[in-house]
Order: sequence, then C-alpha cells, then structure tokens
Amino acid sequence: MRVAIDLPGAFPAEALAEAEHADANAEDGGRSDRTDLPFVTIDPPGSLDLDQALHLERTTDGVVLRYAIADVPAVVHSGGALDAEARRRGQTVYLPDGRIPLHPAVLSEGTASLLPDVRRRALVWTLTLDERAEPRSVRLERSLVRSVARLDYGAVQRSVEAGEPHPSIALLAWFGRERLAREAERGGASLTLPEEEIVAVGGGYRVERRAPLAVEAWNAQVSLLTGMVAARMMLGAGVGILRTMPAADPETVAAFRARAAALGTPWPTEEPYGATCAVSTRATRRSWR
Repeated sequence: MRVAIDLPGAFPAEALAEAEHADANAEDGGRSDRTDLPFVTIDPPGSLDLDQALHLERTTDGVVLRYAIADVPAVVHSGGALDAEARRRGQTVYLPDGRIPLHPAVLSEGTASLLPDVRRRALVWTLTLDERAEPRSVRLERSLVRSVARLDYGAVQRSVEAGEPHPSIALLAWFGRERLAREAERGGASLTLPEEEIVAVGGGYRVERRAPLAVEAWNAQVSLLTGMVAARMMLGAGVGILRTMPAADPETVAAFRARAAALGTPWPTEEPYGATCAVSTRATRRSWR
C-alpha cells in the first residue's frame, strides 16, 4: 500500500536537522504567559502528539473556555527544509501498522507537543460563553502554556459518569450538551457512527468497531466552536479562504428519506435534517452491534 500510493518514507536529513534545533531557534518575544492556567489534554490512550489542550471555568462574566493549539508555525519556519517536507506530506497518514507523521517525532511528540509539566508555545483562544454556550467575546493570543495532565477519552468518560471529572474540564459535559443542542437548532448533525480500526492480527488484518464515547463528541464541539468564531473573524476582516458546502440535491434528499424510512425513522417534512439524522444514526449503531 505504501508503494502503491507513493507514501513518504523517512524524513530528509536537512528536515530532521531543522526539527532537532527548532526549539532553540524559536523566539518567544511578545507572548503572553498563561502557564498559570491548568490546561489538560484529551486524546486516545498512549498519544504523545498532543496538539490541543483546554480549560473551562465559571466566572462572574460567564463560562470561560480556553483552547490552546500547539503553535507549530513558531518552530517550523517558512521556506526551510522542514516546511518544504511538511508541505509535500500534507497530513499525518494512519495505517494498520503505524502512522506516517506530518512532522518528525522530535517535534510532534516533543518540543511542539503539549505534554504535561513542560512549557510550550501555543495559540490560545479565550471564549466567554453565555448560559447557552454561545460566545459573547473572543480573544486570540500567542502564549506560553503548561498542561497539568494528559488524559484519555475513556478515563475522562468514566470520571464524568462517576461525578469526579478533572476540575479543568468539570464543565465539559455541560458545554458539549449545550453545543450539540445549538447544532440541532441550526439543522446540523454530528454522525456518531461506530469507529472502525484495521488491526494487524498474525498474518492478516481484522476490522474492529467501537462506539464513540460522549466525551469525544463534547471535545469535538470545542474545535467546532473555535472554527466557527475563527471563520467569523476572517469574514469580518475580509481575509482567508472559506469553504462552504452546497445544499443537497433533490436526489440525495430523496435517497436519505428512503433510508431513514427503511430504518424505521421516517423523516417528516417539517423536521430539520439534523434531528432525523441523529435518530437514524442511533438506529444504525444498534444494527451494527
């Protein structure tokens, strides 16, 4: 497969050399210091390429969501060998026997990873939310942060169900449920279909299915809301490139109606797409068990 679709192999020596010295060559002038905030990361078990961290707290102004994104551009300079190799790769590719990373591990799992108890460069979004988890104010800044915990989805889900979530994400369930409700109101839907993973077993492979956890959907809403406020900022400033999705054609809508009916959840003409899609998704999950 790697050869057939021309996947990249090892990183060029020049790119690796840049990656190894990237941290020392980066400048921190003008960054705000947010290392006092107890950010946490939530990722699959064992992950080391931690590029996002969050922190929620209730204040007199409302709930404040802080979302830190690893500031990779601070250490990957435009025009260099590492930048050229990252552009050639385009993305991290996940395979049954491993992954082909976008950046060398010394960066993605080291100096550019939001690992706990170390100072890291990040782009920090600060969103003040109302009681419906709608943003009232937004601020974006380049900062220094320090994560206090590396959490995984399963452990977070269990802690929420036990009523003992990490203090930094005690409001994540509230946030996620409110944002999913806002999504349904605007006619959207998140497809929580079973996750499929190809696992190497002996001399062959097996497809394993796993039902997604609620915390995964809540965490995804953090990224989604941040993307939405970023798009509004770009539209207001008249910059950037935004991609929009065209409306579904009549044939696609008709096909969806037929499939929804076949699953025992017919789509009433007056009901938003998202509401029926969510019900159909739950029915599909049950049929896969």
